[in-house]
Amino acid sequence: MNLIKQLFWGNYRFYSISTSVLFVWMFFLDTNDLSVQYRLWDELSNIKSEKTYYQKKLRELEKERRLVIGNPALLEKYAREKYLMKKPKEDIFVVVDENNQPIER
Repeated sequence: MNLIKQLFWGNYRFYSISTSVLFVWMFFLDTNDLSVQYRLWDELSNIKSEKTYYQKKLRELEKERRLVIGNPALLEKYAREKYLMKKPKEDIFVVVDENNQPIER
């Protein structure tokens, strides 16, 4: 306790006060204070999770593309199921369940 009193009120008073003011300024009053740093860190973690999600989706789409690209029958099936494309003078009926989701065969 005596050492702390000596540091704050002894020969090093100027340095301890200026250091304290500097820390208060950096952690609470600056434009990049602790709350801003936390918010930016949280935003970065959200963006990283979105990045992994989109990379997974991209791999799935690349897999589907490789399957469909060389087979005209699969290409037609894919276009009809995913994008509801149809031939001229053809009607399409989509059967849905209670949750308004298409029923897969």
